Amino acid sequence: MLFKDKIIKEKLPRHLAIIMDGNGRWAKMRGEHRIIGHQNGVEAVRQTVEGAAELGISYLTLYAFSTENWNRPQDEVLGLMSLLVEAIENETPTLMKNNVRLKAIGDLDSLPAEVTEKLNGTICNTSGNTGLTLVLALSYSSRWEILHAVKKIAGQVKKGEIRMEDINEDIFSNNLTTSEIPDPELLIRTSGEYRISNFLLWQIAYSELYFTELFWPDFNKEELYKALVDYQNRERRFGKTSEQIKDN
Repeated sequence: MLFKDKIIKEKLPRHLAIIMDGNGRWAKMRGEHRIIGHQNGVEAVRQTVEGAAELGISYLTLYAFSTENWNRPQDEVLGLMSLLVEAIENETPTLMKNNVRLKAIGDLDSLPAEVTEKLNGTICNTSGNTGLTLVLALSYSSRWEILHAVKKIAGQVKKGEIRMEDINEDIFSNNLTTSEIPDPELLIRTSGEYRISNFLLWQIAYSELYFTELFWPDFNKEELYKALVDYQNRERRFGKTSEQIKDN
C-alpha cells in the first residue's frame, strides 16, 4: 500500500513547515557546483507544494533563505537570488492552477529589488486563491523575528498603546511575522541534520519533528506522504497525560 493511501484526511496538520536542507551536499556528491543542487531543489518544492495542495493542507512554510545564508560565498548567494527570481516567475502559473496563495516572511527589505518586485507581483496575483497558503521564509531567522517583535511591543508601550503588565503570549504572537498564520503542527527537516537552525522557534513549541536522511532534491510527494503518516501515528498530548487525551 502506498503511503498516500494510509493518510487520514481528518488528521492532517493544518500547517506544515519544512527546513529544506542538503542541496549543496547533493550537488557535491555528484561533482557539481552547489547551485546545481539548488536548481534541482526547485522540483522538490514543486512536488511538495502540489502534494500539500492536493491533500488539502492549509499552510505550508518553506525555509528558503536564512539571514545567516547571506554569509555564504558571494557567487552562491547571487546564484540563489537569480534562481529565486526565475522560480517565482516560472512557478506562478502552477500556483494559479493549484489555487495556491503565496505569502512571505522575514527581513524582506534586505532582498534585492528584482526579487522583491517578482515576489510582490506573485503575492498580488495569487492573493485571491483560496487553497493552500504557501509561505516562503526569506532572509528569515527566528532570533531576528523575536527581536523585531520585542522592538515593536516596546514601541507600543512607549506610545501608551499597551501597558507592560498586559503583555502576554497573544500580544507577542500578534507581533511576529506569522501573526496571521497558525503554528505548525509538523516540522520536517531533510539531509539527516537534527537541529532547528533558527527557524520558527516560538511557533514550534508543540510541533512534532520529523527528520529524514534524504537531501532536499530527493524529496518528493511519496516522502511527504511518508512523513504525514508518521505524524498521524503520534499522540499529541500538549502537557497532558495519555489518559486525559483519551478521555477527551
